[in-house]
Amino acid sequence: MSRILIIDDNETLASGLVLMLNRMGHESVAVNSGSVGITILESKDFDLIVTDFRMNEMDGLQVLREVKERWPETDIVIMTAFGSVEIAVEAMKLGAVDFISKPFPHDAFRLKINKVIEYRQARLANTRLDEENKYLRNEIGKRYNFGEIIGRSNVITSLMESVSKVAISDSSVLLYGESGTGKELVARALHYQSERNKMPFIKVNCGALPKDLVESELFGHVKGSFTGAVSDRKGKFELAEGGTIFLDEIGDVPLEIQVKLLRVLQERQFDRVGGEQTFDVNVRIVAATNRPLRKMVDDGDFREDLYYRLEVIPLTIPPLRERAEDIPPLVDHFIEKKCSEMNLPIKKFSQRALTSLSEYSWPGNVRELENFVERSLVMVEGVEIDQHELHIENRDKKVLIENSGESLKTRMDKIERDLIQSALAENDGNKKSAAKQLGVKTTALYYKLEKYGLE
Repeated sequence: MSRILIIDDNETLASGLVLMLNRMGHESVAVNSGSVGITILESKDFDLIVTDFRMNEMDGLQVLREVKERWPETDIVIMTAFGSVEIAVEAMKLGAVDFISKPFPHDAFRLKINKVIEYRQARLANTRLDEENKYLRNEIGKRYNFGEIIGRSNVITSLMESVSKVAISDSSVLLYGESGTGKELVARALHYQSERNKMPFIKVNCGALPKDLVESELFGHVKGSFTGAVSDRKGKFELAEGGTIFLDEIGDVPLEIQVKLLRVLQERQFDRVGGEQTFDVNVRIVAATNRPLRKMVDDGDFREDLYYRLEVIPLTIPPLRERAEDIPPLVDHFIEKKCSEMNLPIKKFSQRALTSLSEYSWPGNVRELENFVERSLVMVEGVEIDQHELHIENRDKKVLIENSGESLKTRMDKIERDLIQSALAENDGNKKSAAKQLGVKTTALYYKLEKYGLE
């Protein structure tokens, strides 16, 4: 339904048009002069104005000029009994969306109105889409042009400078860093600061892929190539065409798949599983690992030729314990982010609490700190979180919790529960990987999950 204003000093015609438009499902009113029409527009919004050209006191072109000056989003159709081409041209130059010559059949008027409204809806939809795209581009820019890489330390400042230099090239980049340091954020920053930023950024967690599906996931497959391949499927490299592919935990890729990755890097080509067609690919490869790839090469667990192809530009993301001065700004960032996401009032950590946080080693790095801030915001009442309300354990096993009433077993259970939560967070919920990191069997981890209600 649209709101339509009819302006015509022929009251019989105007009334007939209102009746017709209302039957079409629109809300319409009629006035007999341009000045009255302008007065109504000052108190009520209309989507469309249909105005006669020849009227006393204020003609249609005068109405058109004033409406476009004051309400530029309102569309206008000019009616003229003279069929003058000059009038139509002038009206369109001034911003009229269309015109119709009198006398006109009812069907012709209905068709004209429908066309104008469809055009208006399409235009508004495109405008909204442009605004949404602009907003998303701005958000992407804020988020990945260092917006989420928070820090003022020398090491993080140096890393940002390196990313800016490296982003403009197409060279392969190998990111080193412990779990939770923000390797994916750096990979995204490399992509969104490059000329590929309008093309896809595809992330692949190589460590989470079943070994028998790694090849299919990366390169796709054709129907019938293996049990369960019920249709052709594109792989991640095809999906990333023109953009960047981020191969996280590259050290977990099986040796037989490393050969195929090497071909992509050398020849820019690959085949789907079970297929005969060779595909060309244009992607930038950014890989990441928390494992010592050089040692893996020496041990025969990683191909040396692939290693050198990936490590054209190595970048190391420092662990949080090596940039403790970044903890206060990171805490402020996570407080603002989490309070906004969870619709919570803004809280803050006391200076004593921030000092304790800065003394903690953060084995789970930035991801662990983010989880800790979120947990504190939810669990601690009041607007300030003090030192005695912190439930973390330092690297030297000094527990930063002032609660002498708790038994040793209670404290140890809390520590174990927190370590399990951190391991799960660092491994994106993958229980097998978390158990490996904790040095326990998967069955033992499941028992602990049930014990602490973490399932």
